[in-house]
Amino acid sequence: MSLQNALDALLKSATDKGEVPGVVAMLTDREQTLYEGAFGLRRLGSSAAMSVDTVVLIASMTKALTSTAALQLVERGLLDLESPASRWLPDLGAVQVLEGFDAQGQPRLRAPKRAITLKHLLTHTAGFGYEFLSQDIKTWQAVTGTPGFSSSSYASIKTPLLFDPGERWEYGVSTDWVGMLVQKLSGMKLSDYFAEHLFAPLGMRDTAISMRPDMRARLASIHARLPDGNLVPMELELPQQPETEMGGQALYGTAGDYLKFIRMILRQGQGEHGRVLKPETVAAMSRDQLGGLQVPSIHSIDPQFSNDLPMPEGNPQLWSLAFMINSKPLPTGRKAGSLSWAGLSNCYYWIDPASGIGGVYLTQILPFADVKSLPLNFAFEATAYQQLSR
Repeated sequence: MSLQNALDALLKSATDKGEVPGVVAMLTDREQTLYEGAFGLRRLGSSAAMSVDTVVLIASMTKALTSTAALQLVERGLLDLESPASRWLPDLGAVQVLEGFDAQGQPRLRAPKRAITLKHLLTHTAGFGYEFLSQDIKTWQAVTGTPGFSSSSYASIKTPLLFDPGERWEYGVSTDWVGMLVQKLSGMKLSDYFAEHLFAPLGMRDTAISMRPDMRARLASIHARLPDGNLVPMELELPQQPETEMGGQALYGTAGDYLKFIRMILRQGQGEHGRVLKPETVAAMSRDQLGGLQVPSIHSIDPQFSNDLPMPEGNPQLWSLAFMINSKPLPTGRKAGSLSWAGLSNCYYWIDPASGIGGVYLTQILPFADVKSLPLNFAFEATAYQQLSR
């Protein structure tokens, strides 16, 4: 069976069985697309078929692009990794560590032991969290009236730290702060910076914070996985004219566009229409930057948004300046030193520099780490490696 037929059969079977409403998946090497396929529906109950140019919320897949933007500014000497980031964003100097809550339910805060740096923000070691992963952040929001991350408001990222910067890895709003740095240092809105300095040299024409009408016409709905396993469409969309353009979550885009970003990393910074990063910057984005720390398993406190995401046993997961790194080979065939991450709406990607391939897999389902979509993503990856090794 050919690569195309094997992957088509896998994805079509999943949508035919109703395991996922619709899926788009693509595979690339350093030079060209090796596979693309789309199956199922953009919205259950409609007749709109998923297509390779379907637009989805890529959510936290935005983070790698924002990190790339910041590292471009590092290359230009406008930012550096180790200085206190409050040098450019004074609000970061006012952030305190949350030690808990007193008998009256009020937060107990103290100054951090060290300043937050860009490196802390890029490696998720600054101390920021997300409310669906941290009860302390959720309680803080309730006590202070702070809005949640989906509001795309500046207030939503002005949360306290859960620990002193550099002490451990915690997933949260750090990359939204990176986006604020990009805007401050470039003097541009994040969307304008992306368009000029990333999307143009990469040839990404269908990725944006605020969707064009033709993108909206191709938009897939997010679906909720109910406790009984059924899927229902949700009326959920990030603000299209947001108060703050969020570097951690804001982008809508297509699989084909994201594949161009993956290919740029595989080509050591060279985009379709120009260089995006220097090879040495891509090398820094491809190696561990945690200095002895590891990415722990992720535990959710809000099953509406996310399931738990256990990390592979006996295979320490590390973090670069943009990606998670598997320190040992994975059962799918992914080589040690590969790069990956995901988006809350069950979107996933990986980049394998040793094999010279990468892939992107997009569905639109909540909660994250969906019981059907996450295994299908790994099956897509494993089947791709099996076919390519023949």
